[in-house]
Amino acid sequence: MSELQQLGQQAKVASYQLATAKTESKNKALLAIADGLKTRQEEILAANKQDIDAGRANGLTEALLDRLLLDESRLAAIAADVRSVVELPDPVGEVLEGRLLENGLRLSRRRIPVGVMGVIYEARPNVTIDVAVLALKTGNAAILRGGKETVNSNLVLTKVIQDALAEVGLPQHAVQYIENPDRALVSELLRLDQYVDMIIPRGGAGLHRLCKEQSTIPVITGGIGICHLFVDASAELDRVVDVVENAKVQRPSVCNALDTLLVHEAVAAELLPKVAARLAESGVELRACDKSLPVLADCDVNAVPAGPEDFDQEWLALILGVKVVSGLDEALMHIREHSSEHSDGILTNDMANATAFVNSVTSAAVYVNASTRFTDGSQFGLGAEVAVSTQKLHARGPMGLKELTTYKWVIEGDYTVRG
Repeated sequence: MSELQQLGQQAKVASYQLATAKTESKNKALLAIADGLKTRQEEILAANKQDIDAGRANGLTEALLDRLLLDESRLAAIAADVRSVVELPDPVGEVLEGRLLENGLRLSRRRIPVGVMGVIYEARPNVTIDVAVLALKTGNAAILRGGKETVNSNLVLTKVIQDALAEVGLPQHAVQYIENPDRALVSELLRLDQYVDMIIPRGGAGLHRLCKEQSTIPVITGGIGICHLFVDASAELDRVVDVVENAKVQRPSVCNALDTLLVHEAVAAELLPKVAARLAESGVELRACDKSLPVLADCDVNAVPAGPEDFDQEWLALILGVKVVSGLDEALMHIREHSSEHSDGILTNDMANATAFVNSVTSAAVYVNASTRFTDGSQFGLGAEVAVSTQKLHARGPMGLKELTTYKWVIEGDYTVRG
C-alpha cells in the first residue's frame, strides 16, 4: 500500500465516524481550532515567514506573495470565520422533502456527507483552515494538497487542526495533508477513487485542466475569475468610480477582483478619466481598447493598448482591461465570449436593463450595482468556503456547508412488499 493509499484508507475510516458525529462534537472541534489559531499564532506566523522569505527568494510576484501572506489580522479573520461556522445550522440529517405514498410507505430525502474530499490548492494557506472547518461541520473527511510555496504554513495549520480533533475525541485522520511535494502524487490522488468521493481543485487553469483530464473521481471546478462590470448609460457615474475602485484595488490578487471594465459609449468620455485618475492613485495599469485609448490620451494615467489576449486574463494584479461598448447587447456578447462565469455585474439605474442583464448572464454570481468582491463564503453568510464553483452541476458560487452534502432516500414501511 502506497503512502497516499494509506492516507485514503485512514480518511475513509474517519469519514464513517464523522458521518454519525453529533453537531455538538463537531462544533467543539471547530472552537478548538479557532482557539488553536490564537494560542499558536507565533508558531503559525513564523512558519508563514519562512514561506514568504522562500517565495521572495524564488522570485514570486507580489500578487502571489500577498495570497501567501498570513499576519495577525488575517489570522484573526480566519479564526472569526471558523467561529461563524459554529453558529451555522448543521445540514447533516436535514429532511429536504417527505411524503406518504398511497401504498403506505413514508418517503423522505435527507442530507448526508459526501464522504472524503480531496482538495488541491496553491498559494493560500487560509484554504487549509477553510476546507477543514467546512468538511468537519458537514461530517466529511479531507485530504489536502497545498502548493510547495505554502508547505511550512500548511504543516503547522494541519497540526493545529489534528490536535483540536484529538482534544475533543474525533479522529485525527479526518483531516490529512500530503507533505511530499512530488507532483506525481497529485495524479495519484486523482485516481484514488476507492477512497475519495470528490475532488476540488483551487488554482490556475492548468490545474483545473489536469484534474478534468486525469481524475477518475468527480471534479468540481471553479475559482478562476475573469470578472466584469458593465457601466450602463444610466449609471450614477460618481458612485461608479467607488465601486470600480473597490472591485479592482481592495484586494487585486483574488479571484473575485475586477478584470475588465465595460463602459457604455454614451458615458465613456465623462467616466473614463474619472476612473483612470482614481485607479492611478493605486498604480493600476489600464489595458485599453481602440475606443477608450483616445479618451485616456490626455489623462495622467498608465494606459496601454489592449493585446489580443488581454480580455481573457484573470489578472490577479493591479491591471484592468477597459473596453467601450455600444450598449447592453455588446456588453452581454463580450461577457459570454470572455467571462469564466465567476462574477459579473452591471452598474445602472435602468431596472429593465438590470433585469435583462441578470436574466442573460449565466455566471455563478451576477451583481446589480455592487462590487464583485462580495463573491465569498463569509460575505454570503456561509461562514468560510471550500471553493467558488463555476460549473453548472451540483454546486455554483461559494461552496459552503450545504454544497458539501449529498442526499439519500429513506423509505419506511410496515413490512411492506411491492405488488
